[in-house]
Amino acid sequence: MSEIKLVVFDCDGVMFDSREANREYYNHIRHHFGRPPMDEEELDYVHMHQVNDSIRHLFRDYPAELPAVDRYRQELDYRPFLRFMRMEPDLPRFLDYLRPRRKTAISTNRTTTMTMVLSIFKLTACFDRVVTAQDVTNPKPHPEALERIMTDLGVAADQTIYIGDSQVDRDHTAAAGVPLIAFKNSALEAEYHVTSFMEVIGLPPFQER
Repeated sequence: MSEIKLVVFDCDGVMFDSREANREYYNHIRHHFGRPPMDEEELDYVHMHQVNDSIRHLFRDYPAELPAVDRYRQELDYRPFLRFMRMEPDLPRFLDYLRPRRKTAISTNRTTTMTMVLSIFKLTACFDRVVTAQDVTNPKPHPEALERIMTDLGVAADQTIYIGDSQVDRDHTAAAGVPLIAFKNSALEAEYHVTSFMEVIGLPPFQER
């Protein structure tokens, strides 16, 4: 493998433990329309998919309500739900290690909330490129976002590595020809597995040549 010049991050489940934020956000929408809270399968789904697909999944039995649900969702202020997000404690230290020698980017199925999240957690300046599901025609697991990042930053697939935590990320990276570091998911098929960001430093692709 060539020297790593670009590290791309997933957001939810990697940079942030956002499971409880997703639970609160989507259950708030369900409650507003008189529907019960999500079960664990539904929570797993919304944790990995972009918001439009998640809303369709959660209201799959109530298709007539989807236009109203979508309008409400677009008007809903996401900021109250940010208090349920927990940034990985060693993320800032890891970013300091990577930059400026290596480029950093985010490929996420978040949409309009990503800019807000980065701003509130003071991470905006830490990434050279951020591509959300809103920025592409085909969101993850399609490789479009990852391919766009590599093209924009002038980095080849064999110089890139992705840190993700789900099968969506595995499919995303495999389609783009990029190796995957599985974050806190030992069951996920991946080239490497870690339980914290600083463990990444010890992986073979990051060893000094």
